[in-house]
Amino acid sequence: MALQTVDHVAISLDAPNVDPLQGTKYDFKRDLVGYGRDSIHPRWPNDAKIAVSFVINYEEGAERSLLNGDGQTESVLWEQAHVAPRVGSRDPKIESDYDYGARVGVWRLLNMFEKNNIRTTINAVGQALEKNIPLARSLVEGGHEIASHGYRWVPYHNMSPEEEKQYILRQMQCLKATTGRYPSGWFVGRCSSHSKALIHEVHEELGAPLLYEADCFSDDLPYWADVPAEYNADRPKGMLMLPYSYDNNDLKYQIAPGTWGSSSAFLEYLKSSFDVLYAEGLEGRPKMMTIGLHCRISGKPGRFAAVQSFVRYVQQQPDVWITTRKDVALHWHTTFPYVRKSAPLDNGMAGGLQPDLPKVDNLVYARI
Repeated sequence: MALQTVDHVAISLDAPNVDPLQGTKYDFKRDLVGYGRDSIHPRWPNDAKIAVSFVINYEEGAERSLLNGDGQTESVLWEQAHVAPRVGSRDPKIESDYDYGARVGVWRLLNMFEKNNIRTTINAVGQALEKNIPLARSLVEGGHEIASHGYRWVPYHNMSPEEEKQYILRQMQCLKATTGRYPSGWFVGRCSSHSKALIHEVHEELGAPLLYEADCFSDDLPYWADVPAEYNADRPKGMLMLPYSYDNNDLKYQIAPGTWGSSSAFLEYLKSSFDVLYAEGLEGRPKMMTIGLHCRISGKPGRFAAVQSFVRYVQQQPDVWITTRKDVALHWHTTFPYVRKSAPLDNGMAGGLQPDLPKVDNLVYARI
């Protein structure tokens, strides 16, 4: 009992699951087996050996601030992240560092990518786009994918499901208004245990196709997940998980202990990741690589140099598919349509979930 009190370890060796969400529509199952040793061949277009996607996270202006009704300043991903947040007052330093990403950084990145004929995925925070309409217009005109990064750049794990759903609904309305369409992909980032189920629920209610959800890091390829709320559905759609990356990501410049002490360290790591995945592709096991960027981080000149150099490096290699995450998802929906892994429930529980569901021979297919 002492371990449970001190370290929150299970009270016995074979203790039962204590997750309060078990058996509910929020209970997405873990899969520790995946594609196995030999993986699968993703059959990328033109027999590409690797799919590469660049993601720009646009958050500036939607972070925690008294101006947005919050009780404190933002505490993550700015140049002096060691400084404690201010409670009850603004901090001009934090605000102006975020402002740099909106005023300068995002344009520096977009200009470089468009010059190289690369379309990126923009993980857009809705409130941030509302405050920079010229950018929203440019993203649409430039042909970039605008995915959802939530309506606010705030933590969601302490919200009730009802509160979080209101943020998701607002985000859908916001992106429809600023970009002309609903998003088809999501990466919340600061998500809760309810986020995936609520995103699925809202898309279904609005009749808006959901191509992928990216709050996962468990593979180098997309994979399908059963949606608990669909376990009694005749034609379930499933949820395509499109893994994101926190290792090929510039956030480590500003997350202690500061993995990227220099732009050359970031560039070296990106090249190493690409080389390993590219070699696997040449051996018949192609993968995908996602590079996560932030406007106020890699939009700064010294760090921008690493991104620019990596783009040049990738473009020198043959058989590389540089694409948006939406196009990766569309390819997967067409090439590897969803197959339900678990049997429908017969207990009448809408959205219920039973552990260790039996396998069934008659698998159900569905497309979005």
